[in-house]
Amino acid sequence: INSAKFSPDGARLLTAGEDCMATVWSAESGEVVRRLKGHRDWLNSAAFSPDSAMVATASDDGAAKLWDAESGECIRTLEGHRRGVHCVAFSSDGLSLCTTSADGTAKLWSLESGENFRTLEGHLGLVTDAAFAPPMDV
Repeated sequence: INSAKFSPDGARLLTAGEDCMATVWSAESGEVVRRLKGHRDWLNSAAFSPDSAMVATASDDGAAKLWDAESGECIRTLEGHRRGVHCVAFSSDGLSLCTTSADGTAKLWSLESGENFRTLEGHLGLVTDAAFAPPMDV
């Protein structure tokens, strides 16, 4: 297992590993709720959206995928990295996704359109993690 994260509501646990799939578990019972299959290589990261409705996965196959957390259906495949995708992170408003890669970039994606609207370049090696700042009450 390369990644394990709880859903924001704490009801489910999401794991991702070298078996090329993500698994959604009931946090209460420990039973498998759903398996998300569709990548061609191992998974490095997986995350729930802020509302727990979607799951994003990052794979060494060079793609990130968005999944419906209830049905397990793949909503969209995000392609554009030249090497494996290491991390996925949802923005706190649930409108964007950040992916990082062994190609030395981070990409920002619109969840509504699936378009890559910004690529952050400049690292000389792989980029392994990303996070958005939490919303702030002023």
